[in-house]
Amino acid sequence: MDKLSYEVLEHLAVLSTSPKGWRKELNLVSWNDRPPKFDIREWSPDHTKMSKGITLSNEEMRTLKSKLLEIEI
Repeated sequence: MDKLSYEVLEHLAVLSTSPKGWRKELNLVSWNDRPPKFDIREWSPDHTKMSKGITLSNEEMRTLKSKLLEIEI
């Protein structure tokens, strides 16, 4: 199995920070030299470790944004 490679191309938002310093972030990430996707996951303070997360294509992000705008909070 090949090693996973990633490059955080743009930090978009910090959604929360845990007491241990891990931050749940929204970033634009290129995985294995592929086109970048929106990515939501927790990262260690030095960005060397990460939790499981979710990646979204541009179209999926547009759909999510549209649906979020419809929700009353």
